[in-house]
Amino acid sequence: MWKIFRQSVEYGWHRLTSRKVYLVCMTVVPLLCTLFFLDLMKAGLPLKVPAAVVDLDQSQLSRRVVRNLASTELVDVCYKEESYHSALSKVRSGEIFGFFLIPRDFQKDALSGAGTTVSFYSNLTVYVPGSLVFKGFKTVAVTSAGGVALTTLSSLGINETTAGTLLQPVVLNQNELHNPWTNYSIYLSNSFIPGVIALMVALMACYTICEEIKNGTSIQWLSQSGGSMLMAVIGKLLPQAVVFGAVGVFIQMVMYRWCGFPLNCPPLHMIAAMLLLVLASQGFALILCCAVPNLRLSVSLASLTGILAFSLAAYSFPVQSMYGALGIFSYILPVRYYFLIYTDQALNGVALYYSRWFYAALLLFIIAPLPLLPRLKKHCLNPVYIP
Repeated sequence: MWKIFRQSVEYGWHRLTSRKVYLVCMTVVPLLCTLFFLDLMKAGLPLKVPAAVVDLDQSQLSRRVVRNLASTELVDVCYKEESYHSALSKVRSGEIFGFFLIPRDFQKDALSGAGTTVSFYSNLTVYVPGSLVFKGFKTVAVTSAGGVALTTLSSLGINETTAGTLLQPVVLNQNELHNPWTNYSIYLSNSFIPGVIALMVALMACYTICEEIKNGTSIQWLSQSGGSMLMAVIGKLLPQAVVFGAVGVFIQMVMYRWCGFPLNCPPLHMIAAMLLLVLASQGFALILCCAVPNLRLSVSLASLTGILAFSLAAYSFPVQSMYGALGIFSYILPVRYYFLIYTDQALNGVALYYSRWFYAALLLFIIAPLPLLPRLKKHCLNPVYIP
C-alpha cells in the first residue's frame, strides 16, 4: 500500500512540475493578488474623496459651512462651481463623486427662522466613494443645522450649555467592535484573498484531473495507483494541497503579522481553517469532475462558482437579505465557512466550540466526493473527450 501511495504521489508531482504554468498558478497568482489587494487598501478606509461645492449664497455662514466641509477627512473639496449644472457635469465625467449645494439667501433664511434647505448629491454608481461622500455631506449638514440652531438659541439669551443640551439631549457613544478603525482592508482582504485561493485550487484540481481524460492518459494514471481511483486522486491532489497550503499559511502570516490584522484567537485555529479550505476546495472541484468529467465544462463550472463565491459567500452581504433562490447557494460554497470561521475566531475571538460546525462543514466537502469516485473511474477507464 505504501509503495502504491508513493508511486501515485510521485506521478502526481511529476505531472505537476512538468509545466511551469501550474507552479505559476499555485504560487505567483495568489501572491500577486495578495500584494495587489494589500497595497490597494493599505490606507484602510478611503479618505478625501473628490467632491465639489456650489455656494449660491456667498455669505459668512455659507463660507463657514464650506470650510467645515473641507476640513472633514472623508471629503476633498476640489472644485467650487458656480451652478448646479456645472457640478453635475463633473459628476457625470467622473472628476468628482458628489457635490454640496448651498442655496441663495441661506444665511438670511436660516437666521430669520424662515427655514432653508441644503442639498447634496452623491454618485452611488461607484458605491464606496459615493457612500463616503454621502456620509461626509450628511455629517456637515447635520452639524451646520445644529450650529444655526445654537446661534439662534444664544441670541434669545439661552447659554450655550443649555442650548447644547436642548439640541442633543441624548449623547451617542459609538463603539465599533473588532474593527474600530473601520479599515476596509481588514474585512475585504480577508474575503478576496481566500476567495482567490479557493478559486485557483478548484481550477487547478479540475484541470489536472480532466486533463488526464482529455489526453487519454487516465488509464496510465490509474495503473500508477494500482487501479484505485481514491489512491489516484490522493496522489494527484496531495502535492497541490501541500503547495497551496504553504502559500495560504504564508499569506496569513503576512496579513496577521506584517499588516497587523486582528487575530483574537490562537494562530493554529486560522491555519487549520486555511488548510481545510484548500482541501475542501479540492473536494468541491472533485465533485464537479465526477459530475461532469469534461475538461472544458468542469473548468467552466469551477470558474463560475469561484467567481460567484465573492458575492454569494455572504461575507459583505448577509444571506438573510438575499433572495431565497440565491441565498441557498451560499451554503454549498466552501469559502463561506472559512469566512464564518474568520469572523468567529480572528475577529470575535469566540471559543473554538462555537465554530465547530464550520470546521465540520469544510471536512464534509473533503469526504463528499467519495461516493462519486466510481463514476469518475468509469470515465478514466474509457477516456473519451468531447470538445
